[in-house]
Amino acid sequence: MTSIAPHIAAFLRERLPLQRGASEHTCDSYAYAFQLLFMFASLRYRVTPSALNLEQIDAPLVMDFLQYLETDRHNSPRTRNARLVAIKSFMRFIEHRVPALLEQSRCILAIPAKRTDTRLISYLSVEEMQAVLNAPDLQRRDGIRDRAMLHLCFSAGLRVSELVNLPINAIEWQPSANVRIMGKGRRERLLPLWKQTCVDLRAWLAVRGPSSAQELFINAHGQPLTRSGFEYILDKHVGAAAEHCPALEQRRISPHSLRHSAAMMVLRATGDIRKVSLWLGHADIQTTEVYLRADPTENLDVMGAVVPLSLKRGRFRAPDRLIASLRSA
Repeated sequence: MTSIAPHIAAFLRERLPLQRGASEHTCDSYAYAFQLLFMFASLRYRVTPSALNLEQIDAPLVMDFLQYLETDRHNSPRTRNARLVAIKSFMRFIEHRVPALLEQSRCILAIPAKRTDTRLISYLSVEEMQAVLNAPDLQRRDGIRDRAMLHLCFSAGLRVSELVNLPINAIEWQPSANVRIMGKGRRERLLPLWKQTCVDLRAWLAVRGPSSAQELFINAHGQPLTRSGFEYILDKHVGAAAEHCPALEQRRISPHSLRHSAAMMVLRATGDIRKVSLWLGHADIQTTEVYLRADPTENLDVMGAVVPLSLKRGRFRAPDRLIASLRSA
């Protein structure tokens, strides 16, 4: 029997962050998936999680675990699939370390993902985005920081992990203003900055002050901002913006909504889904096609290009009430 503890430790501490360059958020998500799996397995086999063996993590156990997520924990199919992705990634890692478990790994890798609903994305209109960007108080240091953060996140279409981990030297001013982003999968992209975004960034750098942190955006204690910190800042300013833009009152705006808004802006400006994919740093252009479904102007263009059918027209005459009553008698 092969103890699972040293292998999962190597997977989470070496394989994901060092070899695959996974973000901290991804590592935390995978770790939580295995926490749930090992607690489930420990109850099944009546042993402590640290005493579990790799041979016990087989396809039937994983299938029961996925069913448990949906029925007992009431997780969505999307969450269920995310947990399965983590397990499959670990099993691919195990294939090279413990070749004797190859057949067991292949059975787990054959477990299919569950179909999920593909809903339209939520994004902000130009008016709504302007209201959010105008919400921070530019007479305060944190207001200057918040404006620069929100503006950069929107204009560059950044993921929240890319924003909070962005180093201060990622902003390049010469020969032109650009931001260099290390995105998902260690894919680097270079994006131009709007003039107004440059103004907001220069204003923040003027008041940022010295800090040991290498990240561009820091909190009042000089420490890098966290994901939850940015989410709090966004919620605060969306609430303030809703006073002047009532359309925001009933909407739930997440950091990813700013990324969606940037994608829709680029799509409408260029009409080229490939440029949107490059702007967002997508590995597969199929991921970007979701924005085509959300843009009504694309469908209007299709309607305008289609020649309508020539159909015969007629008039409906209601039957006489007396005759109709006699027929139904």
